[in-house]
Amino acid sequence: MLSAPKAVVVGALLLGVMPMGPGNVPDAHGAPSKGKGATEMLIRIPREGTTNGMVTRICLGESRAPAPLVLINHGSPPVANDRELRKPSSCGEAAHFFTSRGYVVAFPLRRGYGETGGRWAETYGRCNSADFVAGGHATADDIAAALEYLLREPYVAKRETVVVGQSAGGWGTLAFASRNPPDIAAFINFAGGRGATRTPGIEGYGHCSPDTLVAAAGVFGGSTRASTLWVYSENDTLVPRDLSGRLYAAYTSAGGHARYELMRPFGNEGHNLFFGKGGPNIWGPITDRWLAGKGRP
Repeated sequence: MLSAPKAVVVGALLLGVMPMGPGNVPDAHGAPSKGKGATEMLIRIPREGTTNGMVTRICLGESRAPAPLVLINHGSPPVANDRELRKPSSCGEAAHFFTSRGYVVAFPLRRGYGETGGRWAETYGRCNSADFVAGGHATADDIAAALEYLLREPYVAKRETVVVGQSAGGWGTLAFASRNPPDIAAFINFAGGRGATRTPGIEGYGHCSPDTLVAAAGVFGGSTRASTLWVYSENDTLVPRDLSGRLYAAYTSAGGHARYELMRPFGNEGHNLFFGKGGPNIWGPITDRWLAGKGRP
């Protein structure tokens, strides 16, 4: 799951958008389904290089007042053929953690994934000569395009925006932070990295050019002014604890400011901590403290 210029944004293409009221919740296909204390919408954010725009799930809390945005960025499957199966994440436990604290959550599906379609933009090239800086910035390009669009929406407050990423999305969040975008309250990286590979039928994961990945973390850290929160797990097999520690060391040695939290083992695979069942019980207190320090109550 491992995995610039602003996009020009034009009018929205709506996919199964339902009225903003509890109980009118579109599922992944746009059909109404019951929701508890929240409203879900699926929209398409106009984006060059996609089939019809970035498919994005919006999760709103009970309040109808504009709320600060949490933009959550997904990972990338180690098997290339699985990218077309990717769907926007659900308004489950991870989303509820934020909506219950007064945020609106958005899960954009980036170029080359699922129904968003188009060419996969986040390639880092060959395994033995990887360009993880370029791969991260391709993710950051889509993060920037999603933010530019969503911050114009009437249900989004134009303040206290939080950018979160898991796996390749976490790596892209670090790349986006290195651009020092204005008016972002917090950047949170869950299990961020790139280069994990898996051969069908073979147990375990391989890792492309880990030394190159570590050097890329230093590139991002060297140009980032904001502080970032990093959350990893002891039993993450895609970004093992020794690798995540090296990434953090390179990032901070280059001048980046970060807090690194290595959490206890999570189930059978620590890489699933952020979206896994019960995950917010583990990472939630750390995230609460981090957000409180960034101006959120």
